[in-house]
Amino acid sequence: MHTTESLEPAHPLTPVVPIEDVAPYVLALSELDHAFVRYLQQVQPSPDARHGLLAALTSHQFGRGHACLDLDLLAREGVFALGWDSRAKPLLPANLGDGAATLPWTQGPNSPLVLDGQRLYLRRNWRAEQSIRAAIEARLQQVCVVPDALSDALTLLFPASTSQTEKPGAPLDWQKVACALAARQRLTLITGGPGTGKTTTVVRLLALLQSDALKHGQPLRIALAAPTGKAAARLGESISSAVKKLPQALQSQIPDKAVTLHKLLHIRPNQLDANAVELAVDLVVVDEASMIDLEMMARLLAAVPLTASLILLGDKDQLASVEAGAVMGQLCEGATAGQYTPQTIEWVRQTTGADLRGWAGQGTALAQQTVMLRHSRRFSEDSGIGLWAKAVNAGHGAGVRRLWRDTPESALNSDASVAQLQIAQVGDARFTALVQQGWHDWLLEIQTLKPGACSEAKALQILQLFSQFQVLCAVREGPWGVETLNRRLAASLGFDDQGWYAGRPVMVTRNDYNLQLMNGDVGLCLPHGNGLRVAFADGQGGIHWVLPSRLDAVESVFAMTVHKSQGSEFEHVCLVLPDTGVAVLTRELLYTGITRAKNQLTLVVPEVTVLWRAVETRVLRSGGLSG
Repeated sequence: MHTTESLEPAHPLTPVVPIEDVAPYVLALSELDHAFVRYLQQVQPSPDARHGLLAALTSHQFGRGHACLDLDLLAREGVFALGWDSRAKPLLPANLGDGAATLPWTQGPNSPLVLDGQRLYLRRNWRAEQSIRAAIEARLQQVCVVPDALSDALTLLFPASTSQTEKPGAPLDWQKVACALAARQRLTLITGGPGTGKTTTVVRLLALLQSDALKHGQPLRIALAAPTGKAAARLGESISSAVKKLPQALQSQIPDKAVTLHKLLHIRPNQLDANAVELAVDLVVVDEASMIDLEMMARLLAAVPLTASLILLGDKDQLASVEAGAVMGQLCEGATAGQYTPQTIEWVRQTTGADLRGWAGQGTALAQQTVMLRHSRRFSEDSGIGLWAKAVNAGHGAGVRRLWRDTPESALNSDASVAQLQIAQVGDARFTALVQQGWHDWLLEIQTLKPGACSEAKALQILQLFSQFQVLCAVREGPWGVETLNRRLAASLGFDDQGWYAGRPVMVTRNDYNLQLMNGDVGLCLPHGNGLRVAFADGQGGIHWVLPSRLDAVESVFAMTVHKSQGSEFEHVCLVLPDTGVAVLTRELLYTGITRAKNQLTLVVPEVTVLWRAVETRVLRSGGLSG
């Protein structure tokens, strides 16, 4: 951030009213946004003040995770499209969008900006988006040989699913439909909320395709990946568990070790611009695809050969990537409605017996390869957590108000699946008691640890106990943010959160390839051998021990942001909202936080109007992939 004095009077970003009247929103344009415009003006000056403002807003939207500045949306919504409120209206000239047609910085093949219809892009984002479009189109045009006797194979894998012989109106087995569609093309998107069986579906699909490949004497080369180390570990664990249900002869042919996308694609911090290296694979499965940004998706599609199959798994309604794009959300935009053509409907009927006529439409070629799993096995739609997730995801304000009214107050030893705690101060004794109870079993183990060596089995047990309960925050800063809560929670649990101590939970905040640790990995400091070591689960049932002094990018994690919790699940989630509205607090963030809970959810809400406002606020990322 910078002060208003840094703006020269003749700067192209000078608003049409005195700067002091709009200072909060001038400040919302970062120094990077201003520096970008100053650079453009130095290289190719423009006398039109609208040009500088359009360029700055394009940079601003990129910083907010948008692929572009949507001029149509800007014309309709004005400052609200930029994440500002009505007090900033004087910043935007009425004819601002008209200035895009004469922008000098969109001319030529190497221009820094690209105007594509009514979307204004930074060239790098536009190039990534075009690459994704072309790669998807090319992949969907590939001829794919359908496995032998596909219908019979699916019946064996899904013996209890809907078939032509079952009663009309029986619930559809969307997992079976997903497997069938994935077997006929080189690209498939499988979306669904927590517990809908995305991983189970993929394991059955892997079994189906690998069995067919083995019949022809050429086993498939399969790669499993996820955006973060934590998500990769969970994918590997889930697949390892599901594979045990397959025939013994097939189990060894299905990999259960997943890696991060950075590792799969051979990306190093100093090689981000290097061309993607084509992978020697026949099938790639990527979980938590909603976290993949534009450039990473473009690189992934470029690296997976057209002759290989790519399966993307994710929840389209979860928080999108921190970087620009919201790729999965855009690509799955029509997944709820299905939009299946008569040709797809008939093929699925003949192959699986499922009747998709209730989801008919004239969707794109990609829509025919997109399946939404709709039945959650983690929690039912009529459970407390399920009802909250559904109402928040739909933006149903009246429904959320009813749920809040009917939700009991948090109490020790309560068996309510959802509870509320409306407190004015973080130091409220009820909040302290809630946290102490949530980590009660973990604390007992920590307190009884002896100074000597901690075995791998004991370390795994303690890590598992810690992950039973988690405090999630919407924000990092402020009295209800991660930074404050981590200090307060450590004190309330009896720790002096200074330096390293037995029991300190930490999260890695930067990829460290030398230590084989990824951003988001969580470990615990425990007594081991000659001193303290930090124990990280290695995803293979063992422990990776690291000397604390080697960890230079970690933070305590009694509390973590909802963003950092993606790819995780906890028995009991304590979701803490701030006492004032903030831009990041949206229904997507609420939905993501709520659905991290498996069995219990406690909503800590200092100011209930903040909750209502969050439910009404939706992230609409601008981009050109949904059309």
